[in-house]
Amino acid sequence: MPLAERALIAEIRRLAKTSSRLRNSSVPTGIGDDCAVLRTDANSEVLVTTDFTLEGVHFRREWHPAESVGHRCLARGLSDIAAMGGTPVAVFLSLALPRDLPQSWVRGFLRGLTKLGTRYEVTLAGGDIAQSPDGILADIIVVGTVPRGQGVLRSGARPGDRIFVTGELGGSAAAVRQMEKAKVNPRDYLRHFYPEPRIEVGRVLREKKLATAMIDTSDGLSTDLSHICEESGVGAEIDAAAVPRARVGRSLRLVDLDPALHGGEDYELLFTAQAGKMIPNKIDGVAVTEIGRITPGKTIRIRSEQGKFKILQPLGWEHFRKVHNL
Repeated sequence: MPLAERALIAEIRRLAKTSSRLRNSSVPTGIGDDCAVLRTDANSEVLVTTDFTLEGVHFRREWHPAESVGHRCLARGLSDIAAMGGTPVAVFLSLALPRDLPQSWVRGFLRGLTKLGTRYEVTLAGGDIAQSPDGILADIIVVGTVPRGQGVLRSGARPGDRIFVTGELGGSAAAVRQMEKAKVNPRDYLRHFYPEPRIEVGRVLREKKLATAMIDTSDGLSTDLSHICEESGVGAEIDAAAVPRARVGRSLRLVDLDPALHGGEDYELLFTAQAGKMIPNKIDGVAVTEIGRITPGKTIRIRSEQGKFKILQPLGWEHFRKVHNL
């Protein structure tokens, strides 16, 4: 059973206080008051994102170690900040926990979350605790900053822009498919169990004014590209052969094209750039691959390896769709 609410809050507060790298001058007042106080520069804008992590939707206890669940919970929010080219500052965590949940699970969850937070100097600044009647629910709010007027939006893509993606795609979806068959070693599927938010990559793309529009691939390439196209009022063409597919498992097998196109939770960055911009093939050690271009109109098409085009439907993650991986 988890500790009583006040005792659990006290433990979380001690954890936040004892980790000096989880405190910074942008958060002069954190856990313990009615509100956290965030101090931002007059030339900065505040970024705020929120995400649920739900048992049975985003993770299963029989599949995911508690530390992985905590890591993934924070990574979701950090990836949103990265997609704007921002710098994360603080995280607020609300937990609803079933009464029969072992406190050891809660500590593992917090360990995973705070380890990742420490690496990015993100302060755990507050939240809430409640008893859940059924299953674990974690809700995070991540706050970040970006220089005024410089946040990279989804709406900046224009016809003629090229389309790029960081890293490799499909590794997280491949892990889920494998777990449906048998138990897996998290070390063989790190991009699923311990995804790395591309904070530094997003910052470089924003600082060097390389990206005209950007989003993270939390819902899958096909769906996230459709978000950019919808917000920018454009279409797109991508080359199937150019999509960087992940290698997973002990054998490092190449994932199929389908999970690379539609599998979510890779937390890479999908962005567009003007035709004349020189885009490095690596940023902060992360591969950057050109996969297509932005077109007039609103149609999104994919070209097969045989050179034939067909419509690319947005078949990534969407809540309330009838069939999902988890």
